[in-house]
Amino acid sequence: MTELSDRESELVSAHEQERPARQLGGVLRLGVWTAGGLLSAYSLVVVFWPIEALEHRMTFLAVALPLVFLCYRSGMSSLLRRLFRRPGEPDGVDGVDGVDKAAARGVEWPSVADWLLAAAALAVLVYPLAGIDAFRERGSGAALTDLDVVAGLVLTVLLLEAVRRTVGWALTIICLVFLIYAYFGAYLPIDWTIGHRGFDLGQIVSQLYTGTEGFFGVPMQVAASYIVLFTIYGAVLDFSGASRFFIDLSFAAFRRSRAAPGRTVTMAGFLLGTVSGSGVATTVSLGSVAWPVLRRAGYPKEPAGGILAAGGIGAILSPPTLGAAAFIIAEYLRVSYLEVLLYATIPTILYYLGIFLAIEIDSRRFGTHAVQVDAPKAGRLLLRFGYHFSSLILIIVLMALDRSAFQAVVIATVIAFALSFLDPEHRMGPRRVAQALAKGTLEVLPVTAVCAAAGIIVGVITQTGLGLNLSAIIVDLAAGNLILTTLLSAVAVMLLGLAVPVTASFIIAAVIIGPALTALGASQAEAYMFVFYYAVLSEVSPPTALSAVAAAAITGGNSYRTMMMTWRYTLPAFLVPFAFVLTPNGQALLGQGPIGTVLLMTVVSAVAVAALALATGGLSGWPERLLAAVAAVLLLFLEPVPIVAGLAVLAVASAVHLVRSRRRDPA
Repeated sequence: MTELSDRESELVSAHEQERPARQLGGVLRLGVWTAGGLLSAYSLVVVFWPIEALEHRMTFLAVALPLVFLCYRSGMSSLLRRLFRRPGEPDGVDGVDGVDKAAARGVEWPSVADWLLAAAALAVLVYPLAGIDAFRERGSGAALTDLDVVAGLVLTVLLLEAVRRTVGWALTIICLVFLIYAYFGAYLPIDWTIGHRGFDLGQIVSQLYTGTEGFFGVPMQVAASYIVLFTIYGAVLDFSGASRFFIDLSFAAFRRSRAAPGRTVTMAGFLLGTVSGSGVATTVSLGSVAWPVLRRAGYPKEPAGGILAAGGIGAILSPPTLGAAAFIIAEYLRVSYLEVLLYATIPTILYYLGIFLAIEIDSRRFGTHAVQVDAPKAGRLLLRFGYHFSSLILIIVLMALDRSAFQAVVIATVIAFALSFLDPEHRMGPRRVAQALAKGTLEVLPVTAVCAAAGIIVGVITQTGLGLNLSAIIVDLAAGNLILTTLLSAVAVMLLGLAVPVTASFIIAAVIIGPALTALGASQAEAYMFVFYYAVLSEVSPPTALSAVAAAAITGGNSYRTMMMTWRYTLPAFLVPFAFVLTPNGQALLGQGPIGTVLLMTVVSAVAVAALALATGGLSGWPERLLAAVAAVLLLFLEPVPIVAGLAVLAVASAVHLVRSRRRDPA
């Protein structure tokens, strides 16, 4: 499974928030892939021979941004065709972003405008690099030349267009609103909390273009280091045959029980996510193989789609390769990536526990049965291909030995490359190495555009003090109550995630909502992890639920019912973040505190997850379901009195269920 089929590619394009790239051909394709491969090689080399931060980020963007304009279509011609179509005339549009299906599958060439935009992007980024020290000094002294200001404004426009092409209008409009706010903020009423003195174009450009507070800030640093290195690693794993091994191993591990097909899909999603890094892509890749098995096992379409989507989204919630937002957490908190992995470990265990319990309950409810799958035995697979796990384990070991995450993933990439020669079918010769390097860069282009454009938002918030002002407004709306503030924050992050990709929604929410939570007593780690989970969960949240819609497209099920089933399978992930923000012992769920407390709180939370599973499907009547739900909430307070009360309520729920069951079936 090194490449997606045409059908799978269409589904990913249709349901990802990122737009599909052009299908390039000929010399241009070779040139683009060469540039991508060279940028990947540069990113690997810089890990061991680092250069100054601003120069590194500018250099990375100087290659990546022109590639965006060459690889991603503008979509304007199809938009104009729709707008000016004569009544009754078919639009001829099929697919995503107004692209004819024939064009989407055939070779496409950039327009003259695309080449001009690519050239402009290269020019405005090479221009400061030609005299980086003098450029930095002009920026720090607020003595920009007219050419500096013009170049900065051009780069701003180019980034807005790059974001529009790759992820759509929503984030573009949000960035424009922030720019307008920065320029016209002085005209707001003087008694408004968000008013400020206003900034002219030179000051705005200086903030965004000349330092590491704007375009080249922490998000861009993450894209140019963590994310690209992990996408290269994922590409090498993919080309070395790891994807096929992970799927085969998952199907070999669970063979006999009626719940085995559902557990298999969930495990495969977890393993595949280390290669994919995308919830939708993992869902689609997994669904093409797993849906026939689930169907043969007796799963209805919607529950099967829910399992596929939950398994797919779990991949970017889980160590060892979390989503891009996790890397940003490490940078914001100034902690190692290994520590962020520690934060995510217990929530990940609870997440998959909830899925497995729900699958076990559903296997009885739907009357599913074991399915014989043509797969090698698990032991034989592990003996022959178990080396694919070694690079994943090596990343953790190296970080535990105080190697940086950058060095750890590069070393793991080299090991994965070397181990590929153990499999003649997937050994990585020069051609495969070049393809993996190019794929690593080309897959990170949309994230790079998002991270650079997100610098507009972060830069404006820093320059105007808007973050603290909005945090104060949130706290005031909640009357200083942490519970209400947390509820408002969860809703805000999910709504934001409906419009923009996970990375962008996390960045925006972290700088606005994070301070509101910390002002009321949450630690920074708790606040950022809360925002992280809700940013990721927006992909399975109605009414859009991108992963669930993609799963429904595979199974042929009803999209809305598939969303609701996905929501049910992922429910613990929605509630557990409240526990580590609202309760004094919640930090134990992030692996913080005495080991005894961590273990005890993990066990209590596991019982709470089991209660949730009973409330959402394991109990037959509404009285016991309601009692189980109350028990789950009480247990997640993680304090002695609520824990005892929660256990008592759960016992009552079980007793009510037992009595009602005996009445229904006296025999």
